[in-house]
Amino acid sequence: MAKNSIGLIELTSVAAGFQSCDAMLKAADVELVLSRSICSGKYMVMVRGDVAAVEASVAAGIAGAKFAIIDSFVIPNLHESVFPALSGVSKVEMLGALGIVESFSVASLIEGADAAVKSANVQLIEIRLAMALGGKAFATLTGDVAAVSAAIDAGAQVVGQKGMLVNKVVIPHPRPELLNEMI
Repeated sequence: MAKNSIGLIELTSVAAGFQSCDAMLKAADVELVLSRSICSGKYMVMVRGDVAAVEASVAAGIAGAKFAIIDSFVIPNLHESVFPALSGVSKVEMLGALGIVESFSVASLIEGADAAVKSANVQLIEIRLAMALGGKAFATLTGDVAAVSAAIDAGAQVVGQKGMLVNKVVIPHPRPELLNEMI
């Protein structure tokens, strides 16, 4: 069975984060991708596995820490470029137009980044989550201007539906030095 589904819970409490993580791992056969504290005293837990297992895991994590839940998601068919962008290993040879979507929450940003790369022919550069960002998150991507504009609009729409959109920007002809600042 394919293990291309991910689930994430973002919490207001570190203690509740540990409790939620334990509940998630006991509920289903999932792989723990990350479980850590993040800026502004928040905590996030991400798991991956088949869709049913991830759904069961996230439901158990939410039930175990209801009062502390900021946001959560299950993405059944994650775009293959999201994990490399999360870990900072995306290789970008040449910077085309530059798009940035910025969110108040980690969960909504990952959902937005997935929607962005599924909507247009773009390359994710990076997804930066909460650390040294006051709990916010942002994604950068590149491609031709029309594709980047479409992708950023799609990603911003997903983030905005949760009321978490900080900003979205498309820079048609960025200076090449910007790429050096991102990698």
